[in-house]
Order: sequence, then C-alpha cells, then structure tokens
Amino acid sequence: MRILYFLVLALFIPFSAIADTTDSKWMSKVEVTKKGAHCIDDPNCFNRYHPAIPPVARANPGDIIILHSRDALDSQFTLDSIADDLATVDLGLVHPMTGPVYINGAKRGDALEVELVDVIPDEYGYTVIVPGFGFLRDLYPDPYIVNWKLTRVGAVSDGMPGITIPFEAFPGSIGVLPGLPEVEAWKAREANLAGAGGIALAPATGGALPAAVCGEGGSHADDCLRTIPPRENGGNMDVQQMQIGTKIIFPCFIDGCGLFTGDVHYAQGDGEVSGTAVEMGAINVLRTRILKGKGRDLDMPVTVGDDQIRDMEPTRYYQTLGIPLKGAGVALPYHAYLGSEKLTNLDNLSEDLTAAARHALIQMIDYIVREHGLTREQAYILCSVAVDLRVGQVVDVPNFIVTAVLNLNVFDKYRD
Repeated sequence: MRILYFLVLALFIPFSAIADTTDSKWMSKVEVTKKGAHCIDDPNCFNRYHPAIPPVARANPGDIIILHSRDALDSQFTLDSIADDLATVDLGLVHPMTGPVYINGAKRGDALEVELVDVIPDEYGYTVIVPGFGFLRDLYPDPYIVNWKLTRVGAVSDGMPGITIPFEAFPGSIGVLPGLPEVEAWKAREANLAGAGGIALAPATGGALPAAVCGEGGSHADDCLRTIPPRENGGNMDVQQMQIGTKIIFPCFIDGCGLFTGDVHYAQGDGEVSGTAVEMGAINVLRTRILKGKGRDLDMPVTVGDDQIRDMEPTRYYQTLGIPLKGAGVALPYHAYLGSEKLTNLDNLSEDLTAAARHALIQMIDYIVREHGLTREQAYILCSVAVDLRVGQVVDVPNFIVTAVLNLNVFDKYRD
C-alpha cells in the first residue's frame, strides 16, 4: 500500500518541482586543447624536455584532465599520403607533447599516479617505414606507408586488404618533466654513448619547441632533451600494456611534476618493429593522485592494472621462436658501434636477446608472406602493429629464446 501511495504521489508532482540535474557536477575538469595545425602554432605543445618549460594548465589531484594530443609526426600525413611523402618529413618535429600540466601539491621526490581513464581516437592513423629507422632497417631500406581509417571497433586500410586491427589504444608517450640534475646526468651518459659510437640524440635546436626555451637562441637551447628515447621520467615508452584503466606511477623530479602526453597509438605490437605503430591524434582523459615521498623508491615508471593484459590476448595465434642466429659474416646494425670482428664472424651469438628477436621476427614475416599473401613490406607493417615479441627464457645458454606472436584474429574478425 505504501508503494502505491508513493507512485500516485509521484504522478501528481508538477514537473517544475523535479530537480534538473543537467548542470550538476561532482568532479572538476581541466582541458587542454589543440590550437593551430601544427605544434609550432600551439602554445600548449612542446617537443623537448626541460624543467624551464612553463606549465600550460594546473590541476588538483582527482581532477579529470583532458589532453588533446597530436600524432607522432605532427600531422605531416593525411589519408592520401604516399610513400614518396616520407622524403619531405621533418624528423626534428617528432613527438609533439601536450602540456605540461602542473599538479597542485606535488613536490620533487613525490610519485604521481596517473590513471588512464579513456582514449578517444581521431578518425585517421598511419604506420610508416622510415629509411634508416626501425628494428630491421638494414632489410627494409625503402619508405612505405599504410593509411588507416579508425573507429573504436577496428582500423582498416585499403593498403592492407583483409586485415582489421582491433582498438587497443594507449599513449606511446606519457610522463613528467625532468629536473636540472636529471637533465645534466642524462645528457652526460648519452654523450658518452655517442662518443663510443652508439646511437644517441644530442640536444638540437632545429624545430625545437617551445622556441623561447629550446629553440635557436632559447634560454636553455643546449640542454633541452629530445623526446624520442624513454628515460626515468617516462616519455616515449611505447608500452602497449598501458591500456585504458591502468595506472602509471612516475617519480616527480620537479614541483608540480609537469605531466604531459602525446604520440598516442591506436594499436601496437610489443616491439613496434617498423618504428611506428598505428599512429594517431587523440583525446586523452586522465586522473592523478599524489603519493607523497614515494618517488624516491622508483628508478623508472611502473604500471598497475587489472585484467587489461588478459583482455588483449588473442584467441587464436601463430608463434615463431628465435635464437641468437644471424649467419657468419652478417654484421647486425645493433652491434656496429662495438666494432668487434668476433661478432661479425659468428653464426651463433651468446645470450643475445636482440639477435633472437630478429630471428623470430624474420620467420614471422616469412610466414605472413607465404600463408597470407602480403608483400614483405606489408608483413613488416603488420608485425609492427599486431605481433608481440616476448622473452621465452634467458637461462639456456647460449641460446636465449624470443618468440613472435601474431594475433590471427586480425584476419577479418572485425569486418562486417
């Protein structure tokens, strides 16, 4: 009887008496949008690291932070781009970041927990082979591009017929700004590596942003770090397990931490072997929490998740196994700076995961070409976005094992 009473009462309450909740909010929101066609036009965008880069916004812990980010090569491609367009790409513009955002209350020595709440993809993405770049750069010297049409279901391309890549988006680059001690230490160690013949990217003013800090004549032009290598502050980690719902914990090196993100990947295989994933612009929705004093416990960022990795696992797969075989007389590009004839003259290397990964990957490309009819360039691209390189074992000397795992679901599973 009481239930009937309340139902009747509700019917006679005038609509004007019912609260309008449209404008009722329970959380604060901080949004940083894109301005202009490219990073150089955008005061919210930068492509170097230095603690002198000023924040473009402030947020409290718990706020929803919405960062609109650009693709890894700063909108230099479109759906109509062809391989020849790679000849004009300016690599000095690589990895434009959105931010930095000052997190109120965060201090150097704290840790910043960043929850990835959502990633909203653009409608266009691309995967490219850039000459001289990528894991098999000695085998794939020519430019190549695949243009993708993106939805939250799958990515398809006229250049990869019969293949649909599932939506597994994550920020390829996300992190915090370094402090002055870190800048000096990282510059020194990378200069030492370059001096030994290794690959290291020294500070460069060409295309550097913000120009007032990092460009020619900028206040810290000789000290701004490139955004390509990942470091202790995070940055270009390219770890696909940093999926929606995970939490990434960073050590803070400056007050406010200087949170940023960019270089979002629609999908990527573990390895990103061609040098690019399905690259795209995106809207990144984040939320933060400060862990007081916990930054001192971290050597590198860490990721905490629930069932995201399980959800990414294929239901059907094909796997190849690699050991450190390369063939006598073959000089692998990764070992060139060591200058050792011993390595060149060996068929089999000892305890070498890089050579084992290469061995597994080449077998996988052979399989895709043989069984699925793709060209070798298409197969290499597919490996970059849908094949996971995994360590099998690191004890059975001399032959450590790396496997390459192809998600067979990409062949038509998501098509209508």
